[in-house]
Amino acid sequence: MQTTLLYGKEGLTVELPEHSFLVEPKNLAGVKDEDKAIRKALANPIDTPPLRNMVKSSDTVAIVISDITRPTPNHLLVPRLIEELNHVPLENFVIINGTGTHRDQTIEEFVQMLGEWVVENIRIVNNHCHDKETLVKLGRSKFGCDVYLNKDYVEADFRIVTGFIEPHFFAGFSGGPKGIMPGIAGIETIMTFHNARMIGNPRSTWGNMDDNPVQEMTREVNQMCKPHFMLNVTLNREKEISAVFAGELYEAHDRGCRFAKEHAMVQCEQRFDVVIASNSGYPLDQNLYQAVKGMSAAQKIVKKGGAIIIAAECADGLPDHGNYSKIFEMAKTPQSLLDMINDPDFKMFDQWQVQKQAVTQVWADVYVYSKLPNEQVKQAMLTPTQDIDATLKDLKNTYGENMSVAVLPLGPLTIPYVDE
Repeated sequence: MQTTLLYGKEGLTVELPEHSFLVEPKNLAGVKDEDKAIRKALANPIDTPPLRNMVKSSDTVAIVISDITRPTPNHLLVPRLIEELNHVPLENFVIINGTGTHRDQTIEEFVQMLGEWVVENIRIVNNHCHDKETLVKLGRSKFGCDVYLNKDYVEADFRIVTGFIEPHFFAGFSGGPKGIMPGIAGIETIMTFHNARMIGNPRSTWGNMDDNPVQEMTREVNQMCKPHFMLNVTLNREKEISAVFAGELYEAHDRGCRFAKEHAMVQCEQRFDVVIASNSGYPLDQNLYQAVKGMSAAQKIVKKGGAIIIAAECADGLPDHGNYSKIFEMAKTPQSLLDMINDPDFKMFDQWQVQKQAVTQVWADVYVYSKLPNEQVKQAMLTPTQDIDATLKDLKNTYGENMSVAVLPLGPLTIPYVDE
């Protein structure tokens, strides 16, 4: 039995044991005409007037985009927004790359993301979460921190957020308000948003928007300086647009989340000894940090004491920015990592991703198939594998001839669950 995992840009074909269980979202066709679908959404938005009617020619306009780790079709969305607002001078636009805590994008990467015309004609800035000179303090969050957002965004007359709605491992769903918080927030605000209490809350999980403190905080921060308009999409396996959601931030995002949940939720009758998962391929599987999402999705249906095999290309390394790799040097086991991170006095950049990874590792063993050197995989307390088939054969010695196997070819684009 064979299947192809989303892996890098080309995919990865794997040989599976007979009777392996494929866990995939409903296969949606892409819209017939992506450009037409975007134009229609801008002209007939949810709970707002048409976009063109909302913006004066004298307005300055900020367009927030998701960074290169997301497959958002910025090259389609941004040109259509600028065209829809062609009564606004080009010098009045600014595009803000929502890096959150991630690295800056290069000019070449911006051309890849947005196209040459946009890069040559529109001012583009990377959000710098550590640089208070580029941030504005808006107030105090009820979650216990000052709220800082990007200055170019706050000072714009009209604010637009774009994005991609998919299941998210602690915010419930991505897109919508998450483009602003944490996309263009300051580090103090981001650290609270990702603290151990928020991430460890059982309501902070895949597909859940009810009483989710992470989603609650992102919406609270957005309310302090709300985007006037949202343009988000959902995507299918081929990264084609399956639906477009535009208009008022919360209502449009809620509709997009309901659509994504209807197609992404997959119930399983039981947990499995072994779960093989991708990390949705490029661009989400560029580094090991992002691959934690695929591990977390697999953990939803793997047995306690089972094994997860995550296939993520990791062409960008661990990555080499932030403290993700450094935190692993501060403890000897996943459980001791959790104990350290859950200490109220511990605060360190990137701890949230290590926390989610450690929760998964305490539950199950994790094997990583990637282009990373074995030493780097081991540095993150994970087990490298260069041969998934061989690893499955070895695992059969542990779990027996009747070893149960599930596969998530699309990784975290699927929300698997067991009704327990």
